[in-house]
Amino acid sequence: MLTVTDNARTAVEDLAQQAGVPDEGGLRIAQSAGQPGNFELALVPAPQPDDQVVDEEGATHVFVEAQAAPALETLTLDTDPEAQGPGFVLTPQA
Repeated sequence: MLTVTDNARTAVEDLAQQAGVPDEGGLRIAQSAGQPGNFELALVPAPQPDDQVVDEEGATHVFVEAQAAPALETLTLDTDPEAQGPGFVLTPQA
C-alpha cells in the first residue's frame, strides 16, 4: 500500500484545513483520465466507497482510487521541496 511521509501527512492536513474540507475528507489520488501513468490529486470531502484509505499512525487523510492502487502500492507520497507552494512527489519505498 502507498505510504505517506510525516511531511506529506502534515501538508495534506494543512491544505485540507485551509480549504475547509470536513474532518472525514482529505487528498484523493486517482489515475489521470486520458493520461496513463499519470495521477491526479484532489481535495475531497470524503473517500469514494472503493477507495483505499491510507491509515498510517492514525492519519486517514489520503485516499487512493481502487484503479490506481496497484501502481502506487510500492510508492511513498512525500512533499516536493522544490515546488513553489504545496507540491507532492511519489518516490519508491525505501
